[in-house]
Amino acid sequence: MNDTGLRERAEAWRQADPDPTTQAELAEVLARGDHADLADRFAQDLEFGTAGLRGVLGAGPNRMNRAVVRRTTAGLARYLKQHVPDAATRGVVVGRDARRLSAELAEDTAAVLAAEGIPAHVFPVPVPTPLAAYACLHLNAAAAIMVTASHNPPEYNGYKVYWGNGAQIIPPHDTGIAAAIAQVEAANRVPLLTVEAARAKGLWRDIPDALGDDYVRAILGLRVHKKGSDTLSIVYTAMHGVGGVWAERALREAGFPRFTPVAEQQQPDGRFPTVRFPNPEEPGAMDLSTATAERVKADLVLANDPDADRLAVMARDADGALRMLTGNEVGVLLGHFLLTQGTKRARPHVVTTIVSSTQLGAIARALGAAYDEVLTGFKWIANRALERERAEGTQFVFGYEEALGYTAGTVTRDKDGVGAALVMADLAAWCESRKTTVLGYLEEIQRQHGLYVGAQRNVTLPGAAGAQLIRGIMDAFRASPPTHVGGDAVRAVLDYKRGVNGLPPSNVLALEMEGGGRVTLRPSGTEPKIKYYFEHKETPAAGEPLAQARVRAEARLTAFIDAFLALARERGQP
Repeated sequence: MNDTGLRERAEAWRQADPDPTTQAELAEVLARGDHADLADRFAQDLEFGTAGLRGVLGAGPNRMNRAVVRRTTAGLARYLKQHVPDAATRGVVVGRDARRLSAELAEDTAAVLAAEGIPAHVFPVPVPTPLAAYACLHLNAAAAIMVTASHNPPEYNGYKVYWGNGAQIIPPHDTGIAAAIAQVEAANRVPLLTVEAARAKGLWRDIPDALGDDYVRAILGLRVHKKGSDTLSIVYTAMHGVGGVWAERALREAGFPRFTPVAEQQQPDGRFPTVRFPNPEEPGAMDLSTATAERVKADLVLANDPDADRLAVMARDADGALRMLTGNEVGVLLGHFLLTQGTKRARPHVVTTIVSSTQLGAIARALGAAYDEVLTGFKWIANRALERERAEGTQFVFGYEEALGYTAGTVTRDKDGVGAALVMADLAAWCESRKTTVLGYLEEIQRQHGLYVGAQRNVTLPGAAGAQLIRGIMDAFRASPPTHVGGDAVRAVLDYKRGVNGLPPSNVLALEMEGGGRVTLRPSGTEPKIKYYFEHKETPAAGEPLAQARVRAEARLTAFIDAFLALARERGQP
């Protein structure tokens, strides 16, 4: 688009923007004649997909702002009225986290729903994402909307959508809603009701505190050991998010009095003053938690991300040092614990993703449980569980993805960092009752089912040239997949673009190795990156110290990674 056309489009957007703050922001960009800034803001509309919306706050259609959210909500409401005949009876849940502009975006969302004749069930205060997912099921709502950017930096916000089954939307609803949004009028012409008018018509309904009480009771019911511990010391961080009050309440009610919050991060604060990137996986994000744990000599550290749908775990090793568990290790621990110690089910079912460890599958097969691998994203886990429940009568026990997302049972149909924290504490108390530790239990599992080690490598390739390079790498591996990676033979090549095991087509390629290893190639859907996920399986010798086997496994994994990256360079990776 030339400069004149770009400025005309920006001025038209500015005049239709209902928010004086972003109106002024865009006027300032126009006044200084910053073509690059305008081009970025108007390069495209912020894409509505299976994760809803997520982007940097600011003016323009390629940013998160009140204009975008009003149009999005109008499109969603009209799609619901078309496809859910009783939407105007069931209503839509509206929740929000504590980020900048979340309150305003949630209020706009409810006001537009009300104007469309759909009751908005509104949380009056910030809440965890899993509570919004729970409310969708508990209130039998037609959908739920959660205003959150999860673990993104403070300049971001987002808009997550759940269908009436309590799970995040999947095709065809994502594309259908996006098409409906494209037909919506300019933002300043989208109808909305004031809070007072919506309340008077019964179209704005505050969600009572009792629903939160029900949620806490429900996740308390997920426990297996159910005895708590007066001696187990737990440090917890909310990472400046909304999980603090919920996690503390649940853990104390579960019988864990030695609960120490990371004081500097316990209260919601959308500025995230102690961390640049409020994701427990990021370097430095757990520094305050570690310091607190060393001060109080904690046995276990539990960390939620800001909207409390993820969980990170640290535990003491045999030498007494704190060690961060990987997402796969937590998933294997929780999955094994719930399958072996939980309520016995006729047809138990566990689910993970194609980029997570294959160890849960090995455990499920050994224990006679149904098992699925699905595409990346918890929406696929929840919807696959529902699908098999309906078709086969399976009973969902546990699902996880390696990026710290877990859910136990069917309290929510999405990842739940608060519920998972409670089950992990229950697991730790059970270990303590057996005179072992969390990592001691992990060693038991690894001795029985194999020692799986994994790693991820991300290669950033920005711009159009980078996107072309990423396509070239994927095309080259598809056209000529290797027969060996280093000294390891490739057993199978899985091209998910062609569909594998009935999964929707996805631009992912996996090389499965003889002996149980795997490398998975996946271009990021939100960043200019290609991601490689590696796994190696090692079988400890009888009587061999597991630490020794781990050193060998890590060395072999490193060699495997180096050999694969050499192949990637041959296929065009810089």
